[in-house]
Amino acid sequence: MPIFKRNPFGHILFVKRWLVRIIGVVSHGRYRRFNQLIIEGSEIIRDLPPNNVLFVSNHQTYFADVAAMYHVFNASLKGRVDSLKNIGYIWNPKLNIYYVAASETMKSGILPKIFAYVGSVSIDRTWRSAGENVNRQVKMSDISNIKKALDDGWVITFPQGTTKPFKPIRRGTAHIIKTCKPIVIPIVIDGFRRAYDKKGLLIKKRNVLQSIVIKKPIEIDYENDTVDEIVKKIEFGIEQHPSFLKVISVEEYRKQEDELDKQRTFWDIY
Repeated sequence: MPIFKRNPFGHILFVKRWLVRIIGVVSHGRYRRFNQLIIEGSEIIRDLPPNNVLFVSNHQTYFADVAAMYHVFNASLKGRVDSLKNIGYIWNPKLNIYYVAASETMKSGILPKIFAYVGSVSIDRTWRSAGENVNRQVKMSDISNIKKALDDGWVITFPQGTTKPFKPIRRGTAHIIKTCKPIVIPIVIDGFRRAYDKKGLLIKKRNVLQSIVIKKPIEIDYENDTVDEIVKKIEFGIEQHPSFLKVISVEEYRKQEDELDKQRTFWDIY
C-alpha cells in the first residue's frame, strides 16, 4: 500500500491509522480500568459487509460514545467476544469507519479537529447553530458526503442530533436510509452521561457501569416504508420511543436531565 494513499475524503490513511492507534491506547483505560464497559452483540459486527452499513444510536456525550464504538467494532473484528481485552486489536484498525457530526463541533478546538481527521463526516445542522435554534435547508453536499462514506465503509450516526434523551428522531436519517439503502444496525448505549462530561473528554465519575448493546439489523422495506415508518423503527431500535419511559413522563424526564445539565456547568466550561 502506498504510504500516502488517501480515503475518499482526502485523509492520508497512514496518518489516520496512527491517530486511531494513539487515541485508542489513550482511551482504552476509560472502558477497562476507570469504568467498565459491558458489550452485547459483538457477533453481529463480525457478520457485516465491509461497506454500506449505517449504525444508529442514542447519544450521551460528544466523543466518548464514538470512541467506545471504535474500540468495540475493532475488537469484534479481531475476534474478541463482547470484550476489549488485549488492546492489540487497535494496531491494525478498520480505517473506513466514519461518524456524522456537526461541523461547528468538529471545528471547536485542536482535539475536535484531530477527531475529525479520524473519521468525521461533518454536516451543518439544519435545526441549531451556535446554541440557537435555526431553520435552514439541508445542504446537498452533506447528503453526498454521507453517501460517499457509506460507499466506502461504515457510518455511525446519532439521529436525534443531541445528547439529550427522548428527543425526536431527525427525518433526514430516514431520507438517507431510503436513498442509500444501507444495512441499519441499532445501538443502545448507557452510562456515558454519568461517567463523562458532556464533551466526553473528562472522566467525571469512576466505577460507572457503561454498556453498548448492538442489535440485529432493522427490517426496512426501502421502497414501500414511509419516512415516518422508518423514523418509528429507529425510535424503537435505539429505545428512544416514549413508550420506554414507564415511570415518569417524557416531559418530566427531560426536566430532570435539564436540571442535571445545569449542575454540570463546571465540566462543560472546563
